Amino acid sequence: MLKIKKILNNNAVIVSDEGEEKIAIGPGVAFKKARNDIVNPHKVEKLFVMSENDKFQQLLTRIPIEHFTISEEIISHAEKRLETTFNEHIHIVLTDHISFAIEREQEGISLRNKLLNEIKILYRNEYEIGLWALHLIEDKLGVKMPKDEAAFIALHIHTLKVKGGDLRKTVKQTTIVRDMIQSISRRLDLSIEEDDLSYQRLLTHLRFVMDRVNHYDHHTIDEDMLLMIQTKFSSAYACASDVANEMEDLYGIVLPESELGYITLHIQRLQDQHHQKGGHLQ
Repeated sequence: MLKIKKILNNNAVIVSDEGEEKIAIGPGVAFKKARNDIVNPHKVEKLFVMSENDKFQQLLTRIPIEHFTISEEIISHAEKRLETTFNEHIHIVLTDHISFAIEREQEGISLRNKLLNEIKILYRNEYEIGLWALHLIEDKLGVKMPKDEAAFIALHIHTLKVKGGDLRKTVKQTTIVRDMIQSISRRLDLSIEEDDLSYQRLLTHLRFVMDRVNHYDHHTIDEDMLLMIQTKFSSAYACASDVANEMEDLYGIVLPESELGYITLHIQRLQDQHHQKGGHLQ
């Protein structure tokens, strides 16, 4: 039995569930209700324990209810799409982010996401959820937001999955990957298009390199194969080595020789495709 202890808004209440304080969320869950009333369980879409109840309540008192409702729709859609659950913190972090983003856009302030292209590829499912969220916001509020915002939402969704990661770490890793790609492009004088398959494969590989770099879980490659790669694809290997040295200087990241061998193969594929096309990669 869910007994109301406090009404947060028409769609969210704090309830007592067998002596445990929980937050119940659902359309109209608090409609014509008062403290100590019983909540109809059929109206409850989400019931969870929130360790940060005070922060959640403060947030709900300072944002429009529509922003909260939209955020919860996005969270529900993301859970179904990704077949996962989120850290409870998402109800605060994502709601606060979306509300602030909507307010900025209404004031004519748009933030550019410098990692947009990388996020679109590395976190494709989350990015598509972000695009879905933009359509929802436009449909509900008439506020049209740039695709950059879909990428910001994607990062929050990725890092707030129960088995997600740390937002700062994810942004840092994605930034490093972007810098490595730009360095490769600059050194080889290649203009790389984001929809190019070889580029996407390199980008994805570098992302997993960043994941492995602190866990001693590197690809292994036998010495004869590595020597063959170094000899046969000498310019691509030189590029990979130069980029690795640059990343070590900038970020203190040390890549083992075996990883350089795999990165070399990706770079060589980019070069080959570039020469086949006779110019820009498309």
